[in-house]
Amino acid sequence: MAVLSCSFTLSPRVLNPYSSFECRPDPDFSTAPIGDKPRLASSRRVTASLSSLIFCFPPNFVRQLSIKARRNSSNIGVARIVAASWSNGPAPDSPFLAAAASAQAAAAAVNATATNDGAAVEGCIDNGSVQIGGSDNSTTTFLSSDGSITVHAGERLGRGIVTDAITTPVVNTATYFFKNTQELIDFKEKRRQSFKYGRYGNPTTVVAEEKISALEGAESTLIMASGMCASIVMLMTLVPAGGHMVSTTDCYRKTRMFIENFLPKMGISVTVIDPADVDGLEAALNKNKVSLFFTESPTNPFLRCVDIERVSKLCHSKGALVCIDGTFATPLNQKALALGADLVLHSATKFIGGHNDVLAGCISGPEKLITEIRTLHHILGGTLNPNAAYLIIRGMKTLHLRVQQQNSTALRMAQVLEAHPRVRRVYYPGLPSHPEHEIAKQQMTGFGGVVSFEVDGDLMTTIKFVDALKIPYIATSFGGCESMVDQPAIMSYWDLSQAERRKYGIEDNLVRFSFGVEDFEDLKADVLQALETI
Repeated sequence: MAVLSCSFTLSPRVLNPYSSFECRPDPDFSTAPIGDKPRLASSRRVTASLSSLIFCFPPNFVRQLSIKARRNSSNIGVARIVAASWSNGPAPDSPFLAAAASAQAAAAAVNATATNDGAAVEGCIDNGSVQIGGSDNSTTTFLSSDGSITVHAGERLGRGIVTDAITTPVVNTATYFFKNTQELIDFKEKRRQSFKYGRYGNPTTVVAEEKISALEGAESTLIMASGMCASIVMLMTLVPAGGHMVSTTDCYRKTRMFIENFLPKMGISVTVIDPADVDGLEAALNKNKVSLFFTESPTNPFLRCVDIERVSKLCHSKGALVCIDGTFATPLNQKALALGADLVLHSATKFIGGHNDVLAGCISGPEKLITEIRTLHHILGGTLNPNAAYLIIRGMKTLHLRVQQQNSTALRMAQVLEAHPRVRRVYYPGLPSHPEHEIAKQQMTGFGGVVSFEVDGDLMTTIKFVDALKIPYIATSFGGCESMVDQPAIMSYWDLSQAERRKYGIEDNLVRFSFGVEDFEDLKADVLQALETI
């Protein structure tokens, strides 16, 4: 490593050059011989490599910077100007280095003890650019609830950035370096770990992926720039050219557009069935060599539910994979992998992020499948920015609190709407009137925060209702803290004629309402007053 040097002037009072920095703990050298204490002459211009002078830093700073994370000082909460050359062994006769080495040995002893107790962080991996600590997904062994997992998974027992900060730092870098060519060769021959380039990974992003994996009970998770990015990369990976897949009638329109308009260009044919048509699925499996069954559950916007366990067994018997888009359910309300699906996908923009301030998508499942998808992802791009990954991590810490409130509000509002004379029909899996209510009760612990319904009126009547609402924003998307409402005929299908919209079941009076975390009584009063205007 090249030696860093600097030139600076020290005043006579400078025994602790960073007197304004509150060190913890400050080493006590009162018992050291006077000759061993660091003394610097006043008003003297000094140019030094400082290999033998180590300033006071937090207790684990040696671990953070010693041979690994030299370039990540802004993420460690220490002064950014660190002019010091760190070596693997202390310089002779230096009390500062002796104290640092002693602290490092003590930390190592603590880590070793924790390892014996089964609760330690794995050994750090030197990747030459940022210190990568082995993460420990055994968090779930002592966290019994999803709520605790959303807060601590991927972080509490170790993460890819070794720091004593509670929050995961954001590592803003486009690429990673190697100290010498041998390190690069070791990386290429899989003897050492590195991300190499920002498109291939980032320590902050890995924390978000591990948190989602723990929540889904998955071996691996890949997070990308958006939910559509995750869907497209997954489809292009798992359905070969000339292959066949099965999907459902009710789904996000952009997903349908890709399946109908772009997959055929690769020679891929598609069978589209009703979400409840298991016989149609079986017929498609018998007639074609199906690679994949891909569906939302619940679906958008009618919240139809697929019997995940049943369709998974059926598809697996014919050699087909199953991927469930669980965005409307969230990982808290539904565990698609535990029900038998091979993969579960989310638009993390929605409930997982939860604050309407970040775009992201993720896909979770067995390591083998995720690795295949990751390989194509590295080629196509669609990389999540580490700042966005931080927002996902931050958002997930309140996921269980938000979803609990949204589940409760949506169910109660669905009941209110169903009983209202100005509402023709309500679509919500928590209602007994929903066609898949029994399926939803079996595979979901909550029914989500979105309710779709048809008001008693035409396009203009529905517009009047929507415009009379005072709390929700008229906006696309869902799952955030703020309530949002939209009229799908206008928001998503306005480029189609009324007859074309009806082919997809989209009537002019359909409303999709995403309930946020506002007080239930406030939302109820707002909806009721808006209904009174029509």
